[in-house]
Amino acid sequence: MILKTLGRIGFGSMQLTGSGHWGAADDPENSIRVLRDAVSAGVRHIDTADAYGPFTAEKYIRKALHPYPDDLLIATKGGLTRQGPNKWAPCGRPEYLRQCVEMSLRRLQIDRIGLYYLHRIDPAVPVADQLGVLSDMQTEGKIGHIGVSKVNAEQLRVASRLVTVAAVQNKYSIADRHSENILRHCESNDITFVPYAPLATGALTSSRALGKLAVRYGTTPAQLVLAWLLHHSHAIAAIPGSRCSAHIYENIAAIDLSLTRDDSAAIDAAVSSPTSIGWAGQE
Repeated sequence: MILKTLGRIGFGSMQLTGSGHWGAADDPENSIRVLRDAVSAGVRHIDTADAYGPFTAEKYIRKALHPYPDDLLIATKGGLTRQGPNKWAPCGRPEYLRQCVEMSLRRLQIDRIGLYYLHRIDPAVPVADQLGVLSDMQTEGKIGHIGVSKVNAEQLRVASRLVTVAAVQNKYSIADRHSENILRHCESNDITFVPYAPLATGALTSSRALGKLAVRYGTTPAQLVLAWLLHHSHAIAAIPGSRCSAHIYENIAAIDLSLTRDDSAAIDAAVSSPTSIGWAGQE
């Protein structure tokens, strides 16, 4: 399982770009500083995508971290096109995906991408063609491991027949468990599950009930829900993102939180509390 390489908590770079994940950050130098601080804090798994910006996050990663530490794994993705802030559309044509890989290699200034995800499965293109070109590039030595993102159970089964799926990246948190069946499949098949939005895009960190519980444990709400994730499944490698270096150090510290079954149940109950946050389960 690639989890041993990724570690339990990495860093997601999506928030380092502009509003709507479009264009440059308001403070690019802060984005560079945050990436360097993440590695200094012990992060050895940086998650990114060519669609973040587009291309912006990958450029920040190269500027901040190249030449890269030998034990740093950079995971990136391809297969989405951008039309503007918060606008995305899949494009799974093999020639386009090959170009995505080649350009990510160039922007990151590396010869091989440790983990490369098909960012979205394009329903207009046979899945075999989409994953086939990634498999070809894996054979060529340009991709180490192949992952898939935002997939349902049937799509994951099909993908697993075509390639060795090393990781699945789906939206998942203590407050959003729609991908629980995917997580259980990953556990049973030695696939690493990488939940995106593990803090529910920041909503959980402002939870009143979690805040009270965090005071009792002498920790933060973010640390509690990240620790819950790590204890919930041995297959999880979380990638919380932040524009603030202090939050990165806090997130990494969640690895050291030891939870009993009762602790996990208490965290679960706090999130389920009607007064926890203004969250009703919708995306």
